[in-house]
Amino acid sequence: MTSVKRVHNFNAGPSALPESVLEKAQADLLSFNGCGMSVMEMSHRSKEFEGIIKTAEADLRELLGIPANYKVMFLQGGASLHFAMLAMNFRPAGASADYVVTGAWSKTASKEAGKLGATHVIFNGEGENFTRLPAANELAFDPQAAYVHFCHNETIHGVEFKSEPVAPTGVPLICDMSSDFVSQPVDVSKYAMIYAGAQKNAGPAGVVVAIVRDDLLERVPANLPTMLDYKVMAEKESLYNTPPCWSIYISGLVFQWLKELGGLSAIYKINQQKARLIYDAIDASGGFYRGHAKPEARSIMNVPFRMPSEELEDLFVKEAKKAELIGLKGHRSVGGLRASIYNAVSVESTRVLVDFMAEFQKKNG
Repeated sequence: MTSVKRVHNFNAGPSALPESVLEKAQADLLSFNGCGMSVMEMSHRSKEFEGIIKTAEADLRELLGIPANYKVMFLQGGASLHFAMLAMNFRPAGASADYVVTGAWSKTASKEAGKLGATHVIFNGEGENFTRLPAANELAFDPQAAYVHFCHNETIHGVEFKSEPVAPTGVPLICDMSSDFVSQPVDVSKYAMIYAGAQKNAGPAGVVVAIVRDDLLERVPANLPTMLDYKVMAEKESLYNTPPCWSIYISGLVFQWLKELGGLSAIYKINQQKARLIYDAIDASGGFYRGHAKPEARSIMNVPFRMPSEELEDLFVKEAKKAELIGLKGHRSVGGLRASIYNAVSVESTRVLVDFMAEFQKKNG
């Protein structure tokens, strides 16, 4: 694929995939492992696909050190469906759930859950434009809450937890990890549930990974619609109906790629290096570039920033595209600029962006 044009991809999701993964998928496109069928053509009940999904789960368990008392599911609907689905499954009738709101996605999760029952927002950073994370003493947990929900990394506002909130004893901790999933080591045992859309760090759009502790699954009420029932999905090992086969296959290749790199500790060091390059460029610009998040809350995955005017920001995006730097326009809800530096974005691409930023400031500062 060396002769094929490849841009520097900073899209926020769907986003960059490792070239070696794309090359492997290309090689197997017409005939997976010589079986005479593409993954997109084979039955999800076939031995070939059974091998794909079981290998993907085993590799993910190894990467994250997932304990045996957790189920791993490959589901659908994006994380957005699971905002409501987890409330349906894990918040009993009449109970309330605690939500930590640190950005657009945790705010949306709280609103979706609120349509179905009681939610208690124990921290809301919106008044400060979601620039920081809560201190421990700002979290007024309800010891009777059905669960505590938070978003580990806010894709739009670029704030990322460095350690998880400590919920009261006996209250399950549930986390949306969509935009920093498998980007760093995580102690899964601290969580009752982790869920993540794959389309940022772990694969293409179409699959959600859900990791759920066994005791939480026992809370699932009877008579939920089958496709919204985590217990059924776990019992059927993600195969109640036709799953997103291709997305699971690509995610499995990404897990193998991460293992070959040396696991999550290795990719974490690379991700920290990329983030430092961009934040150092912002901090050294004398205010020409202004980071959104407070330094102690900065994400190593999503770097939103502003410039002195919207006109300059528009010019930056236009000139960056000419330089084959793609996906740098900020989210439509907040404007500005954003560099998403997920696992598959290389240090080399990050350096190209930083050099472009310096040159752009020299010309327009």
